[in-house]
Amino acid sequence: MSGILYKNAGDYSELPKKDGDELDEPPDSGHDLHYHGDDLGDDTNQTTLLPLLPLVRSRSSSSTLLEHDLPRDCCEEEQGQGLKQKEKKSHLAIQALPSLVISVVGFSIAGVLMEQFQTWDVFLKTSELFILIPILLNLKGNLEMNLASRLSTSANMGDLDSRRTRWPLMLGNLALLQVQALVAGAIAGVSSFGLGLITKPESSTSYYESMYMTSSALISASFSGTLLGVFMCGLILVCRVMDIDPDNIACPLVSSLGDIVTLVLLAACAVILQPRMDTLISTFIFLFMVCLLPWFGYMVWRNKHVKDLLLAGWSSIIVAMIISSLAGIMLEEYVEKFKGMALLTPVLVGLAGNLGSIYVSRISTCLHSNRVENYFNVEWTLLGMNVVVQAMFLFILWIFDMGHIHYNVWFFSTYFIVSMLCTWLCLKLGKWMTLRFWKMGYDPDTYVIPYL
Repeated sequence: MSGILYKNAGDYSELPKKDGDELDEPPDSGHDLHYHGDDLGDDTNQTTLLPLLPLVRSRSSSSTLLEHDLPRDCCEEEQGQGLKQKEKKSHLAIQALPSLVISVVGFSIAGVLMEQFQTWDVFLKTSELFILIPILLNLKGNLEMNLASRLSTSANMGDLDSRRTRWPLMLGNLALLQVQALVAGAIAGVSSFGLGLITKPESSTSYYESMYMTSSALISASFSGTLLGVFMCGLILVCRVMDIDPDNIACPLVSSLGDIVTLVLLAACAVILQPRMDTLISTFIFLFMVCLLPWFGYMVWRNKHVKDLLLAGWSSIIVAMIISSLAGIMLEEYVEKFKGMALLTPVLVGLAGNLGSIYVSRISTCLHSNRVENYFNVEWTLLGMNVVVQAMFLFILWIFDMGHIHYNVWFFSTYFIVSMLCTWLCLKLGKWMTLRFWKMGYDPDTYVIPYL
């Protein structure tokens, strides 16, 4: 009897074979088509009868496939899978939409905090803090989103289901985040101080001011990394228990909450340390934080789950910091000319980046677990969510007359065109880079998201 392999939404069932039948070589596992969690579409090619090479070589002369040779529940399973596909098509939108709305609220709160900080004496006396904020937020945000993507992949692969691997993996990732946060804080502090010297050479600076800025950056980066890392670990576990795909919600939540937490901690450190700027307190804090770096590094080195990540991904993070710095310089040139740009830009860019990070995280999970993402359905679902969230954001701005913007049909049309274009570019670029980095042997969870 010739063997026929049936494929239904990625599940294969083989026809019964007779006793004594010998199996040919199994099909290449690399061609197994599985669809990521909740993105099964209604395409006719997803539930098909695939005649493959004979899997069973029968000794009998009969080679006819009779109706009674089919499994009894074959048709029932196909009907059930079709219903499940229709039910699961909306899971991505249902799970991701609340997190995207929360991220927009977070971006708005961060913008309000930035606006309030501009009037504080501590920021007026040390103007380099305004240079420090975007650099630090960019570095910290990329590190935390990388963590969210890695943990989401581990959760979907079942690595967090066993206690034997759950706690070592989480503790190792938290220690790795501390190493990265301390390095990022030092880079942000030194870079902002150097840029301050370049852009304002006439300003009076000193060694104490450099230590003051670097210490503030180190403390805020380390403490925010601890808070957000613990929050992210708890969120991933809750998602696992509630049968929610963490790829759909983790990155948007951590990006928005990370900005708020880091801003608040940086402002608090700046206020507390500025009266003592001309003392050695900032220097002692700097040395203490630097001494923690080898300790956390040793913890990561001893952990087999994250050991290889200690030196990985820094190139993409540094390149992303340079790109964001150039974008900040361009924004500074136009923000005073065009009213409302400071309010619209964080949401416009941040939401597109969050949608791109969701897409990248999902594709990376599929690649690690040898599954195939339903690209068409996911891309259109994410684009549709962009329309919904942006419409809600503009409606709130219009109702409360925020941003000092003249709202009309041309404004809304132009904004939506730019928003859809940014989101489409992020999705396509994220997909291309994820597949390209994977093909080159690099983990997309570590290398791709910073570029978005």
